[in-house]
Amino acid sequence: MNLGNYLLYRLSTALTVLFGASALSFGLVFLTPGDPAETILDQREDTHPTPEAVEAFREAEGLNDPIPIQYVDWVVGISNGDLGESYYSSQSVTTLLVEHAPTTIELALASMVVALCIAVPAGIVSAVHRGDRIDIGSQLAALIGVSMPNFWLGYLLIIVFSLYLGLFPVSGSGSLSQLVLPAVTLGSGMAAIITRLVRTAMLDELESEYVTAARAKGLRERLVLYKHVLRNALIPVITIVGLQFGFVLNGALVVEVVFQRPGLGMLLVDSIFARNYPVVQGIVLLTAVIFVVTNLLVDLSYYRLDPRIRLGGTNS
Repeated sequence: MNLGNYLLYRLSTALTVLFGASALSFGLVFLTPGDPAETILDQREDTHPTPEAVEAFREAEGLNDPIPIQYVDWVVGISNGDLGESYYSSQSVTTLLVEHAPTTIELALASMVVALCIAVPAGIVSAVHRGDRIDIGSQLAALIGVSMPNFWLGYLLIIVFSLYLGLFPVSGSGSLSQLVLPAVTLGSGMAAIITRLVRTAMLDELESEYVTAARAKGLRERLVLYKHVLRNALIPVITIVGLQFGFVLNGALVVEVVFQRPGLGMLLVDSIFARNYPVVQGIVLLTAVIFVVTNLLVDLSYYRLDPRIRLGGTNS
């Protein structure tokens, strides 16, 4: 399968996934009990709404229409670049996403940097010292990192480094000091995964014939390790890093709530409790789009990085 055909195949798959994600994100919000119109008017006006006001709101927002009809109207709006408006501020959902997304993306990218700075050196050292105490300690730390929930680690870091030592702020965004603890919280789990992958990939490459040949030629061990072994070992790591970005973005939504960062996570939680359906649907759809696009870019970069890889599992 050539690159053009593969790209068309991946695009069709991506559109199918996005269709499923949009249908789920739209339909699941209606499973919550109670009348959303009463909840919204009660919070927006701070008074118990009259039946007439509730009915007028439902009619104005199209909530009286069958859910399939509402979904079709929503998809038509998306195709025109309209994600709807917030029930509370009459502000467009697109504007809200643009305002809050940079904070979330900043946290996701910072956590990726933290994860790579920890995982790559740890994986290399663990592979080089296979079976030693360093290797055992690295694997144990990776196991703890994978098992530890982000929200629990976040609260632990707040207690130690914010409340007890006073080194970092408890919450907020806008400065580097306010980014450190959330980035470490989110990046530690991914670092654990990447460390184990780097170690495995390094061990596989160290047992290759070209490494034996390079050593037989008298090349320095450091040159063999970093110029040849690490370069080949990082190919699967790049794939995992790309795939993990979508999961990191989802994890950022949880970490933002812990550290009270005004990103998509806080916006999503507030919108869920307020029954602000258009905002919830917009955030879920945006997350799905980022996840799908990231996966597509990873597949294409994999093709460029290693010419030995044949797309679609065929030789061409």
